Amino acid sequence: MTIEFTYHKLYSRFGPQHWWPGDTSFEIIVGAILTQNTNWGNVARAIANLKQAKVLTPKKLYSLPVSKLAALIRPSGYYNIKAKRLRSFLGHLFNNYNGSLKKMFNRPAAELREEILNVKGIGPETADSILLYAGGFPVFVVDAYTKRIFSRHKFFSEKAGYHEVQKIFTDNLKKDARLFNEYHALIVRLGKDFCKKTNPRCDICPLK
Repeated sequence: MTIEFTYHKLYSRFGPQHWWPGDTSFEIIVGAILTQNTNWGNVARAIANLKQAKVLTPKKLYSLPVSKLAALIRPSGYYNIKAKRLRSFLGHLFNNYNGSLKKMFNRPAAELREEILNVKGIGPETADSILLYAGGFPVFVVDAYTKRIFSRHKFFSEKAGYHEVQKIFTDNLKKDARLFNEYHALIVRLGKDFCKKTNPRCDICPLK
């Protein structure tokens, strides 16, 4: 079984996942930061709060006091930390691009990735999610599901690092943002529904 064959097998089983949910690139970025250490249901509630308060734009969110922002994103958990991370990202956006996502995403992907990784609280998975889902760059996102599923299927060691795993995917797939988008979403679906951390449903796994 190859990396590419696995994609086709998952796609034929689950179909398109329509991921990442978000009406705008900025909403996707906010979701990528808020989803750290929580599930999407909690993030969706936090984003709904921001929408209800009519502050889900870079300028409005940046103008909010951190305490007010933290209160609005409380459902996402670790809300004080995440409020500071959002402010750090927004500070970078306004200090370097005058608050314009369009200007930011005009940067070469590799250079922009390094920039985003230098924002306090943003690691490789969050940075790559921003690049792929909000920016449309062909950057493969690696998460805990990816490591769990593919180490269990012996594509690499469970101790493999983020960039080692990422390279295996990018070396074995066409460099295409839509493909990377769909593949990551299918991996999440498989990890949530079948390849669970405990009590995995191996007997009915789509990759059997």
